[in-house]
Amino acid sequence: MHAWPDIYLPQLPSRFAVPSLSLFNTASQKVETLPEKKRYRMYVCGITPYDATHLGHAATYLTFDLINRYLRATGATVDFVQNITDIDDPLLERAKRDNIDWKDLARSQIDLFKGDMTDLHVIPPKDYIGVVEAMQLVVDAVEKLRSTGTTYEVGSDIYYRVHSDDEFGNRSHYSQEKMLTIFAERGGDPDKVGKEEPLDALVWLSQRDGEPGWPSPFGPGRPGWHIECCAIALHYLQPDLDDDFAIDIQGGGSDLIFPHHEMSAAQTRSMTNQRFARTYVHTGMIGLNGEKMSKSLGNLVFVSKLIASGVSPAAIRWALMQHPFADDLMWTDHLLEAASIEIERLQLNLARMEVAPTDLVIQEIVDALSSNIDTPRALKAITRWMQETESGKTGGVAGELGRALDTLLGITL
Repeated sequence: MHAWPDIYLPQLPSRFAVPSLSLFNTASQKVETLPEKKRYRMYVCGITPYDATHLGHAATYLTFDLINRYLRATGATVDFVQNITDIDDPLLERAKRDNIDWKDLARSQIDLFKGDMTDLHVIPPKDYIGVVEAMQLVVDAVEKLRSTGTTYEVGSDIYYRVHSDDEFGNRSHYSQEKMLTIFAERGGDPDKVGKEEPLDALVWLSQRDGEPGWPSPFGPGRPGWHIECCAIALHYLQPDLDDDFAIDIQGGGSDLIFPHHEMSAAQTRSMTNQRFARTYVHTGMIGLNGEKMSKSLGNLVFVSKLIASGVSPAAIRWALMQHPFADDLMWTDHLLEAASIEIERLQLNLARMEVAPTDLVIQEIVDALSSNIDTPRALKAITRWMQETESGKTGGVAGELGRALDTLLGITL
């Protein structure tokens, strides 16, 4: 599947020092410095295309866009792969509710998502892969799991024994009780009769009446959620077999810590004997006016509607970057209004003939981002530069700062 159009990144002048990137690793529960490499492998879980892109999506994909930009600024290549879960229960349920073909619903929402990512100036993935187009890869992955003796059948469905991986639970650090609760809330079936263990994960669902299915050696059906990402990541990122880890960064929202990322990692380890990701990076959840933002509550704020109403994409990025990416954020209209004012102010200052010195602010932005993508600190440096410019200080190069903001923060004016 084609991603959205690529974007041009201005090169950061060589006189700026670009330190190694440190990130908070969910698995180790601490900030760790990534090893210096010429090539990084990053996999970010994509949308299930049954509704438009909301601010929770935007916050997640903005974070990994910033990571992508920073690693590129170090001179490295980033192999960035993202999937689309274009066959899943929520998609089929929404299509049935709205009396629309599930394939048409998925296509329309994927197109809308691509448009939103283009507007938000997000670097597209090297490979943007739908589960439907990767079905043979998934079938092959299920076959590989079966060959390891880590699966069993419940009726005509196939399940993975999660405790086949002796590190199961080490990435999420949740108690058994919490895992069971979350598993039931997020697509799992802990109470299914016939399972050996409540947390064992579905890897192949045999075809149900009225639902789509794909051929396989174990009968027609469709994949479980977690095996899809294993299959796509391992194929398109081509892990270095001499490395202890298959990929460098696994990313997504904090709602994916468990079960999705935990179980994807376990299944990958059973298939390859490699640990899946060196670093697990998770973004916080977005709320609205004091409540959790969710489809069930009907209080989602959609990116496309904000932009259609005249909101600058740069203002959306600024508003989301005002808080640490891993923290939950309560969204308000005031937050966006304040961000819009700051973007207009930045545009006016960058248009001046004489501006305050710019080398220091560019280096401060780089240093802030190197430290666990500290965007609040980066924005404070920009705000201080605007104050200095407005007070009459000179000696900077506005064009160079503008290009650095594009390269590092994705802010284009």
